[in-house]
Amino acid sequence: MKYLVLAGRILYAAIFLISAPGHFTGKMISFAAGKGVPIAHLAVPLAGVICFLGGLSVLLGYKAKLGAWLLVIFLVPVTLMIHNFWAIADPVQARIQYINFMKNLSMLGAALMIASFGSGPLSIDRS
Repeated sequence: MKYLVLAGRILYAAIFLISAPGHFTGKMISFAAGKGVPIAHLAVPLAGVICFLGGLSVLLGYKAKLGAWLLVIFLVPVTLMIHNFWAIADPVQARIQYINFMKNLSMLGAALMIASFGSGPLSIDRS
């Protein structure tokens, strides 16, 4: 069973670690600014740092509870500001953002569980 928890941490952290570098591109900053993110030129790269550190912390199981809280701090504003399906007139785009909103809610739930229970076995925190 201990390998299942490790596999879960790897799979969960992957999306954060893979997406974090995109937060340092002009395209992502422009996209966020278009969605109304204040001071996007600072907020988006900061979000990338938070996303990366939280994902790495959960992956390694090093201070995973803190890393999970970093992911909560990342996910809440991103979910509400970027995936605001209720404010989109085009039904196809609204549906896409609804799906992404729900995906983020599930990731938020997992982050809250890690924040509560920790990283589990096969982690730096448990060694």
